[in-house]
Amino acid sequence: MSNLDREPVPAVCGGRGFVVAEPVRELLSPRRVMLGETTEVRRLLPNLGRRMVGAWCFVDHYGPDDIADEPGMQVPPHPHMGLQTVSWLHDGEVLHRDSTGGLQTIRPRQLGLMTSGRAISHSEESPGSHARLLHGAQLWIALPDSHRSTDPRFEFHPELPVVTAPGLTATLILGRLDGAVSPGTTYTPLVGADLALARGADVRLPLEPDFEYAVLSMSGEAHVDGVPVLPGSLLYLGCGRSELPLRAESDAGLMLLGGEPFEEELVMFWNFIGRTQEEIEQARHDWQTGTRFGEVKGYDGDPLPAPELPSAPLKRRGRVR
Repeated sequence: MSNLDREPVPAVCGGRGFVVAEPVRELLSPRRVMLGETTEVRRLLPNLGRRMVGAWCFVDHYGPDDIADEPGMQVPPHPHMGLQTVSWLHDGEVLHRDSTGGLQTIRPRQLGLMTSGRAISHSEESPGSHARLLHGAQLWIALPDSHRSTDPRFEFHPELPVVTAPGLTATLILGRLDGAVSPGTTYTPLVGADLALARGADVRLPLEPDFEYAVLSMSGEAHVDGVPVLPGSLLYLGCGRSELPLRAESDAGLMLLGGEPFEEELVMFWNFIGRTQEEIEQARHDWQTGTRFGEVKGYDGDPLPAPELPSAPLKRRGRVR
């Protein structure tokens, strides 16, 4: 999915300087952004309070939207570099196309994982005949310097490991959780899991003390380490936890995101992740001139033009603002 903000602000993220080395409870509110003409998303990362959780550097939550009489998601071809994208649905379906020839319809709790590497372009759209509701999250993972020039690829994993406890069904999206291992490719130690809690559930989820964590609320009413989280909010939890208490007031859906704090500083602008302003400028030029990022075939519409770079130099802001 693209960052469709026409005036994105470049920022330097990453580095361990602002990692919270102990358990905390920081509730982050979203910024509302229009994705095309019909879909509003709630952007949780980057956030005014925090920019990364491990290598997770971008989180959009959207829906549930009634799109029975609407076109639904329509994101034209756009570029990415230096990152992975994770498409995750609770309702509906999204048709993915990319410049490697990838073509796949992604449905609820199936993993669509795109590694941009040095350069890729893709589109995402609701199929012509689609379900009434659209509800999901789009997430980005920053690639470390050693892998950010890797070949672009798309992975589709319709079956994922599941961890269960009384009142809890955890679908492992990426990484490891309680002995389960996801088939999705990762380049830094991290975890992503979809947590379905039944009303009245009161459980403790095992965690890695060296990871920093956050929980995204997708639906329902739940308490995370005693903090009530409502749909569309993100609770940052810091490091130093070996377990996470979860309690559900109703059936609830959460996403657990975590990983080793990302050591490298990186620059994010629009759909590009690099290390210097010069890299971002070159990527924008390459996209505008039709080189390097390839072509998305089959999408009925023009590619997205890149927004203008600001006249001022990049402002270094670190992991938090």
